[in-house]
Amino acid sequence: MGIIGGLAVTSPRAQEAANPPRQTFRSAADVVTIQASVRDARGRVVNGLTTTDFEVRDNGQLRPILSLRSDRQSPLSLAILVDMSGSMRIGPKIAMAREAYDSVLSQLRQDQDEAALFTFDATLHERRDFTRDLATLNDGLSDFEPFGTTSLYDATAAAARRLSARSGTHKAVIVLTDGIDTSSAMTAQAVSGLASSIDVPVFVVATVPSLDQRVLLEASGRATPSGAADLRDLAEWTGGQFVFASTFAETIVAASHLIDELRQEYVIAIEAANDREWRRLDVRVRRPSTIVKARSGYFAGANSVTDTHSSASAAR
Repeated sequence: MGIIGGLAVTSPRAQEAANPPRQTFRSAADVVTIQASVRDARGRVVNGLTTTDFEVRDNGQLRPILSLRSDRQSPLSLAILVDMSGSMRIGPKIAMAREAYDSVLSQLRQDQDEAALFTFDATLHERRDFTRDLATLNDGLSDFEPFGTTSLYDATAAAARRLSARSGTHKAVIVLTDGIDTSSAMTAQAVSGLASSIDVPVFVVATVPSLDQRVLLEASGRATPSGAADLRDLAEWTGGQFVFASTFAETIVAASHLIDELRQEYVIAIEAANDREWRRLDVRVRRPSTIVKARSGYFAGANSVTDTHSSASAAR
């Protein structure tokens, strides 16, 4: 088990030698990838779209689409975060989180998809490193009991940084929690800026077993000051999703739906801007009554994902 206090991110590739031959490809720094899910007004996935169906604006400027990919067989890279703070001891919360974790694993493909398991309280703990040997992730939560405060936003940001270097076509952070942060240094705005800028959607399953508690959370969450943000905003801004699960059945279904949504996402590539600044993205489909979920922006000209969160959050 490793405790991740500050996660270093590898530096970009060294500059090519002077006077290189003319290249016919674009480097990763020149291209922005966007994972996007598209549904119709009834919530059904819209398949079969082409580049002519999409419209991508970068700070309001229409950008040509370099490539579009949609392949349910493409590999997933997941960072699974499970809340092990003291608040998860109440009722069946932790049992529901374990059920959701098992449900996520059951949807993954051995030797193709990869996942890592983290738990968090006041700190992020690495329980299992990224692996395609999914059997090694089984029973990953069996030996741990909830304790301590909840640094949910800090843990999500650290996991997003780790995930940025992985190779899966579809990447995501999946958070299993009761939805209450008590001790993070970072805000939901700052985390969403970082995760969005490196194209890591955040999916949250809030295990809230009591209907009364669920109603209270829904009411109190939207009663925050206008400048504040919560987990629902974090999920929305990164192109992810926030769902409540009040029963074991809802927990299993919610986890299954998240994986299915990831597999059906489109992956769009556009040319990155040159200016070193936060750039707002707006992705739309040229069809009536379609709903697109995608990252809200990126940090152009960044040398490292560690540069992103302060500029991104300031731009919101």
